[in-house]
Formats: sequence, structure tokens, C-alpha cells
Amino acid sequence: MPRETLTRDQIVRAAVELLDSDGIDGLSMRKLGQRLGSAATAMYWHVGSKESLIMLAADAAWSELTFLDPAELGWRAAARALVHDTYALGKRHPWLIPAISSHFVYGHGMARFQDHSCAIYQAAGFKGWELDWAVNSAFTFVAGTLLVDATEATIATAQAPRGKGDEGKPAQSVTEWAYGIASQYPRLRARMEDQRGVDPTAMAGEKFEFGVEAILDGLEARLRNTARDTA
Repeated sequence: MPRETLTRDQIVRAAVELLDSDGIDGLSMRKLGQRLGSAATAMYWHVGSKESLIMLAADAAWSELTFLDPAELGWRAAARALVHDTYALGKRHPWLIPAISSHFVYGHGMARFQDHSCAIYQAAGFKGWELDWAVNSAFTFVAGTLLVDATEATIATAQAPRGKGDEGKPAQSVTEWAYGIASQYPRLRARMEDQRGVDPTAMAGEKFEFGVEAILDGLEARLRNTARDTA
């Protein structure tokens, strides 16, 4: 596709697809150009740099979120929906949350998400620093869960480290290796035995739901305590 027929939006959409499949380390102007049938120089001409492209791709991803009005549904229902939608966004684009720590990815999409988060917790009754902290509590839970998910996916396919004298032993997965260590501790061993045979996908959903409701319960209790103390 010649440079003059490309648009920035086309390049950004293709970059999001490439980031979804190959991650940030797998993104290059050359690979993106090949995907679009154009030269890498055309990518630079439209978006300037790889760093700029990652920022544009992140902005496009954050802009996928749709928001529910807390005035219509109540703050808790709106907060629950936002947490679940943000988690789903991070699962669709597994590079998005990690990119925050390694690249400048702040744009209108993320600002819009933050502004709506403030609207939800303002509607609940939070103000000042506690408003910021309520927003942060919810987002940190989502971001942390996504990073744990990514770590577990990596561990599932990794091999355990091999030391001197292990040459003749069969290779172990990291999961098997970690279970071997954890099983030496009674509480961890009991928890692993209880979890044996449980569908990990179903368990992951229940675990996330538990965390969401625990955070919302805690925030609601905080509001009640504040109201009581100021009465």
C-alpha cells in the first residue's frame, strides 16, 4: 500500500493488532509495513516514531471503553461495570497495562477513563484525596490481576531452572517445580489439595469477582464510617 494511500488510523489499527499478537517487543516499523504492504519509512512518515505509535495504539485501545452513568444505575453498579470492562480490555490487549510502566502512553482515551472513574466515586460521596485513592484502589486491583494473569501464562509454558547434577533428570515445568516447593508447607499443601481438579478458568472468574466485591464493600464501609464520624 503506497504511503499516500495509508492513513494514520489504518496504521494505528494495524499496530494494535500486531501488539495484541506479538507484544511491544514484537512491534517494529518493518513488520508493521509488511502487514500493510508498505515500506517502514511510510510508517515513520505518518506516526513519527515507534514510541509515538505505541502511545497512539494505547489511546485507541483505551477509547474502546464505554461508560455507564452512575446517576442512572448507582455508583456501585457503574463501578462494577467499569472494573469488569477494564479487565476485559486488558485481556484483549495484554500489552496495554505493562506499557504504562515502560512507555509514555497517556492520551485522551486514558484521560477519559480516569475522568469517568472520578465521576463514579464522586457520585458515591468520595472527595479530595479519598476520591483519588478510591479510583486508585479499583484500578490497581485490575492492573495487578492482569499482571498476575500474564505471569501465570508465562510460567505455564516455562521450564524450571536446572542446576548441577540435574542433567539426567527429566525436564520439569515451572508450575511442577513451584508445586514441589509449596507442598513442603502445610497450609499451602492443603490449599493445593482442595484446588485439585478445579477448572482454573472458572476459578479465575470467581476469584476476580470476589476481589471486585471486596473492594466495593470496603469502599462502601469507608463511606459509612466517614458519615458516622462526621455526624
